[in-house]
Amino acid sequence: MSLITRQVTSTSASPRREHSIWCRMAADFARSRIALAGLLLLAAVLLVALVAPWITPQNPYDLMQLDVLDARLPPGSPQGSGQYTYWLGTDGQGRDLYSAIVYGLRISLLVGVGSAAVAAVVGTLMGLLAAYAGGRIDALIMRLVDLLLSFPTLLMALMILAWTGKGVGNVVLTLVLLEWAYYARTARGQALVEARRDYVEAARGLGLPDWRILLGHILPNCLPPLLVIGALQVARAITLEATLSFLGLGVPITEPSLGLLISNGYQYLLSNEYWISVFPGLALLATIVAINLVGDQLRDVLNPRLMK
Repeated sequence: MSLITRQVTSTSASPRREHSIWCRMAADFARSRIALAGLLLLAAVLLVALVAPWITPQNPYDLMQLDVLDARLPPGSPQGSGQYTYWLGTDGQGRDLYSAIVYGLRISLLVGVGSAAVAAVVGTLMGLLAAYAGGRIDALIMRLVDLLLSFPTLLMALMILAWTGKGVGNVVLTLVLLEWAYYARTARGQALVEARRDYVEAARGLGLPDWRILLGHILPNCLPPLLVIGALQVARAITLEATLSFLGLGVPITEPSLGLLISNGYQYLLSNEYWISVFPGLALLATIVAINLVGDQLRDVLNPRLMK
């Protein structure tokens, strides 16, 4: 028993070595100017979304604050009562476009981060279960993953939302159902590699329960690629939500996201009222670019070769 215990100790990384690895990865991340620019832009986007009620002159959800006479005003137009200026103009409902973008950003981030987080938990657990259990359970889970990944994501999302209806909760649930397969496939591949290592065999020899081996020994070594997928899936979920809302099957008009704001202004483009769609589109583009820049750098930093 003492020999097995020494084997587990020797094959597991010491806290000091793990700390040095993460410090080295943080230093590699900080050396990339592009990654820092993306991180700063992402931090600014998150901060703006969090403090939305305090930095916007209007609540776009409050019908009492809207005036139809202020509809489709160009950027820089004064508000009817002269209380403030519509620096980005107004949309077809008379909402201050700046306020609508900031509040819409909150909805987009909520859908993107929420769906990616839930899908990551579900997919990771399913992948670990498939790799550790093997046999019929592994075959069943992976056939389900292959089935989900074989169909176009947007088409399946349209079919599900046509049945469930609009709503933030329905959009999040739909994206979770379509995204967990990416995490499951990656987690299974990593777990199959880790399950053959000596420290896992030693842990089994010690009589540790399966859940402790999975969560305490195998899962930490599967996290690097899952973190990269998680960052990129947030951007993908935001894009999918914007596309669904643009097509009229995403969030309701009472809780407009950036995609719905773009859709609302699409009909006015030919009348040269560009700002109703262009400014929400630029906000959506900046958000996705910031997330992708951070995700790309994470992929480089968390390269398995750097973990040696």
